[in-house]
Amino acid sequence: MPNSQSKVLKKPIFLILLLCVLSACNAPSNQLEQILDRGELRVVSRYGLTSYYNNGEQFAGFEYELAKRFAEFLGVELKVTVPPSLRKTLEMIDNGQADIAAAGLTITRARQNRLRFGPIYHEVTQQLIYRHGSQKPRDITEINDGQLEIVANSSHAEQLAVLQQEIPLLSWIENQNIDTSGLLELVQLELIDYTIVDSNEMATSHSLYPELRVAFDISDPQPIAWGMQRSDDMSLQLAVQAFFEEIEDSGYLDQLIEKYFGHIRRFDYVDSRAIHRRIQTHLPQYESIFKAAALAYDYDWRLLAAIAYQESHWNPDAVSSTGVRGLMMLTQATANDMGVTQREDPEQSIFAGTAYLTMMKNRLPERIIEPDRTWLALAAYNIGLGHLEDARVITEKNGGNPDRWADVRENLPLLAKQQWFSQTRYGYARGGEPVRYVGNIRRYYDILLHHEEVNRPSPPIPPTQLNDTLPAAL
Repeated sequence: MPNSQSKVLKKPIFLILLLCVLSACNAPSNQLEQILDRGELRVVSRYGLTSYYNNGEQFAGFEYELAKRFAEFLGVELKVTVPPSLRKTLEMIDNGQADIAAAGLTITRARQNRLRFGPIYHEVTQQLIYRHGSQKPRDITEINDGQLEIVANSSHAEQLAVLQQEIPLLSWIENQNIDTSGLLELVQLELIDYTIVDSNEMATSHSLYPELRVAFDISDPQPIAWGMQRSDDMSLQLAVQAFFEEIEDSGYLDQLIEKYFGHIRRFDYVDSRAIHRRIQTHLPQYESIFKAAALAYDYDWRLLAAIAYQESHWNPDAVSSTGVRGLMMLTQATANDMGVTQREDPEQSIFAGTAYLTMMKNRLPERIIEPDRTWLALAAYNIGLGHLEDARVITEKNGGNPDRWADVRENLPLLAKQQWFSQTRYGYARGGEPVRYVGNIRRYYDILLHHEEVNRPSPPIPPTQLNDTLPAAL
């Protein structure tokens, strides 16, 4: 990366100067010094796809990766705590048990009186959620006949309190014992009528709860930021500000947003319902094979299962109009190259498809890092490596980064336009197809991840402190 050395050097110089300035005041050890002395950054978060979750044997999540990067920025270890409630999360910041709340906190007036916030890195709106098939409320005045339940001590409660000043009959229940995903499940099961969630959470959860719908927004866009203890000690806040400046300048923040939210562009109700059914009826027959192939080639088995669902909906006898066959829909040429004697055989198909994907990854330039390497390899699996390389050339001509999926994705559809494919080595291609292909696989992967977590016999991350040093996966 250009100027990477200067960025690496800037961090310790900043911290040394900051500590020198603060120490010159002869003040007691400030918060930043305490973190550096103990060698540990204590972060409170919450469990969910937008924050922090167990990804097999590793940890992942948008907030998790930000916090992990900040701990590296400081040169300390990361300790993540998942409190049992939002109220406990705020209390742990108040009393100094935690340094930062990286939990998708919206900045509200009440919270600003309680917490100090870092730089804004995202915006969300609050949305009223109801179940498909029930009467859609047109506005907030039409929900009084049903039960509205929200997370206790949330920004949603603050917003409803504001609305109640104009609508005195507005009522709701604050649940102390359940999180947003739990409330969405209750609406899905018709145990409650409505809940309120932030728009980013609904976007990531929509395919997981295909019966749910957004009725309307109940707030204007609200900023999201990390929360810290409110005091006269500015040391940690200054370090957080410097960190966000660095990741914005380097492009890391944009890459992370793309990684977790870039594939959430549309919702297919029918398709989402279908995969939930087939997880129960079809997947168990092939799960052990996906896991064996994943172990052999170093993948998350759920990614391989997502690819197979995109290809064949887990139908080993699937045949396309172009003659590709089997769970991984192999062409005859690919099957021959991979030593497959029977394309309809699930084990041969899964192992061959995984080997072929690995071959695509290995033929990409070594400088391309994850997760872009996987997304680009999947595009090559779909459209061919030659056409992918043509799209990468076009991406660079248009000022984009040919090593970033987000940039290549924008240029792939140009392969279908004569003014562009006439300049390429491999010519015309339906470049929009790999864009949809990769996006679908990423959505199916999210669904498989969610399904496994929901069906674990015990919570994967208990509300206790976890000394967390594992890297994120995809």
